[in-house]
Amino acid sequence: MNNKNPLYYAEYLQLDKILGAQKPESEKSGTAAHDETLFIIIHQTYELWFKQILHEIDSMLELFQQDYIPENALHTVVLRLKRVTEIQKVLNDQIRIIETMTPLDFLDFRDSLQPASGFQSLQFRQVEVKLGLKYKYRNEMEKKFFNIRLSKEDQKLLAKVDNEPSVFEMVEKWLERMPFDKIDGGKYWKEFKNIVASTLDHDRKVIENNPFLPPEQKKMELNNLNATLHSFEVLFDDKEYQKVLDSGERRLSRRATLSAIFILLNRDEPILSLPFEIIQALLDIDELFTIWRYRHAMMAQRLLGSKIGTGGSSGHEYLRKTTESSRIFTDFFNLASFLIPRKQLPVLSNEVKTQLGFSFQK
Repeated sequence: MNNKNPLYYAEYLQLDKILGAQKPESEKSGTAAHDETLFIIIHQTYELWFKQILHEIDSMLELFQQDYIPENALHTVVLRLKRVTEIQKVLNDQIRIIETMTPLDFLDFRDSLQPASGFQSLQFRQVEVKLGLKYKYRNEMEKKFFNIRLSKEDQKLLAKVDNEPSVFEMVEKWLERMPFDKIDGGKYWKEFKNIVASTLDHDRKVIENNPFLPPEQKKMELNNLNATLHSFEVLFDDKEYQKVLDSGERRLSRRATLSAIFILLNRDEPILSLPFEIIQALLDIDELFTIWRYRHAMMAQRLLGSKIGTGGSSGHEYLRKTTESSRIFTDFFNLASFLIPRKQLPVLSNEVKTQLGFSFQK
């Protein structure tokens, strides 16, 4: 017999706590600023969504820690990654709401916020770190503000998270476990290299024999072509690729990169459908956070102009500069550099085609 008391909506959602959690600081001065309630609710909502994003990321990290990830688990990962991207779209749209507040409206209560700042959002820092933007990958300006505004307790917690495996690292290990770097006994990549070399050789002749190209532009295009050729050659040279990793130009290992390229080139094969969707979802997450940072920077300039932010940073200027440097999955974006048209793809052997398909035994 179930003796549980009937569940009441407001009690289940603890609305008394949530709806009673807006305490405008401006009220303490005797004159409440109308827009401070909006400011508080927007940021509380952000924190709730950050909590959900962390919930999704933690579940994915748990799945990726397995030595073997079954197909149904990959499907779960895709769904949760896509949920994160849908939340990100809501985060981006919320900026439109806060932009209904004018600079004068913000000035009514801004001074009462100091030194509180978005830099003190522990959850957002955790989201960044868990995805793969760890302290060592940040530029010097970002490192300065990484945790300086956090309490000592939160700094310790963030340092612990910074030492744990990230989504980037776990996806890298997952890709490394795939045998695609030696697919078809190496025949696939040998043919791939020949196709690329032939294509680039054709492009070189087109540039060299173009009578309409001024000498300086011809030199520039040939230099770009040589850089492209070098990028392809590095893919198949362990020592050269290691130099690229050591320089910080790339983060993704050579073996993981080859697996990811193979997945993108052969995404129409049934067994590669979910891995392809995972890579695409990582690109979406990076892109949407980049858009969020950019819109956040524009919003800060709209409200503050060139003033210093409440957290002591250069406000809009800091946010603008970190928009690009805070990207996490740049290596996955750059995989497009190594793709070739479908009609030129190396032909997979029947054995490999069978392995990449779905087969049923009676």
